[in-house]
Amino acid sequence: MFSITVRDHIMIAHSFRGEVFGPAQRLHGATFLVDATFRREQLDQDNIVVDIGLATQELGALVGELNYRNLDNEPDFAGINTSTEYLAKVIADRLAERIHKGALGESAKGITGLTITLHESHIAWASYERAL
Repeated sequence: MFSITVRDHIMIAHSFRGEVFGPAQRLHGATFLVDATFRREQLDQDNIVVDIGLATQELGALVGELNYRNLDNEPDFAGINTSTEYLAKVIADRLAERIHKGALGESAKGITGLTITLHESHIAWASYERAL
């Protein structure tokens, strides 16, 4: 299995509901490093997993839609605890949709898997992995 990873970041504000979240129930900010890992069984005709430039561009555009937002005020997240794990899934699903629509080029149709990892800090992160 071959893979490449591209990286970006987002800065968001949000709050959580539930005692398990302690002080994070109050509005707070979070900055995440966002890694997108693309996997495929065989390299494409150019011997690459995916065009790194296009992958970086699409990840940047996608996280730009969330950057500097208070997720508590975003209709897509109404009533949802936007945990790190949940946000990883949202980003993975949105990026998968862009891949299916051809945003990463025709050869990207050979990508079989995608993992999104959100790094909360240098000691804590969460990932969501999905097939394409």
